Amino acid sequence: MQKIVEKYCELPRVVRRPLWQLWHNLMIRFDKDKAATFMNYGYASLNGEKQLVLLDRDESDRYCIQLYDHVVNKVELKDKKVLEIGSGRGGGASYITRYYNPESYTALDISKQVIDFCNKHHNVNGLSFIKGFAEKPPFDDNTFDAVVNVESARCYKNLDVFFNEVKRVLKKDGYFLFADMIRHNEVDTIKAQLSKCGLELISQENISKNVVKALDYDHIRRENLINDQIPGFLNKAFLQFAGTKGTERYESFANGKMEYWSFVLQKKVNGQ
Repeated sequence: MQKIVEKYCELPRVVRRPLWQLWHNLMIRFDKDKAATFMNYGYASLNGEKQLVLLDRDESDRYCIQLYDHVVNKVELKDKKVLEIGSGRGGGASYITRYYNPESYTALDISKQVIDFCNKHHNVNGLSFIKGFAEKPPFDDNTFDAVVNVESARCYKNLDVFFNEVKRVLKKDGYFLFADMIRHNEVDTIKAQLSKCGLELISQENISKNVVKALDYDHIRRENLINDQIPGFLNKAFLQFAGTKGTERYESFANGKMEYWSFVLQKKVNGQ
């Protein structure tokens, strides 16, 4: 299992999705106390920027929350209709809904077990979780003001289809707020696919160093959480997945083999 996690991003895309679903289901099985509602690698500032103000209930998830905040804070979401594709365990959806006050926030994920988990544990006005596929979101054209996608697209079978579907469900002038880990030798390919779908690039940023710093700061919490919740025979695999210090995943970020990028794109008025 550990080797599968280590080489996940090198596996054929066709097998990544079922493995991702298996991983989610294992987390639900073992994390019975809802100890982990985030699964991303986190974000920490490098230059002493003003610290994000959080409620006490959210402080333990600061670095994971800061990644979501970094992804969405460049656009106005208040009173907007927002879709998140690949919402995972729902922590990001809950945070954005509570702090940014969209008109509605729809969170879509492929796993029924994960959707059931989120509907049980995230009771926030305006927030709903539904099951669906990233490459075939069950929504009409021109429905959402923003689409959020954080650390999920690497699991999809066909990114060209996904990016085109994002464009389809966005309203004119709507935003695609996208962030993920990308192998160094695949960055140009991903950028070309984003360009091909017809959305206009507003900003892009390599935040790999921010992610490594967040993993440094969050190391003890992640390690303790895994030691407390996960049985010993799966411990190393989960540490790998969480990117704790000493794992191949952590080193891949630190040495540049794996990069982490965030993008803001927009469906312009003259887009089709």
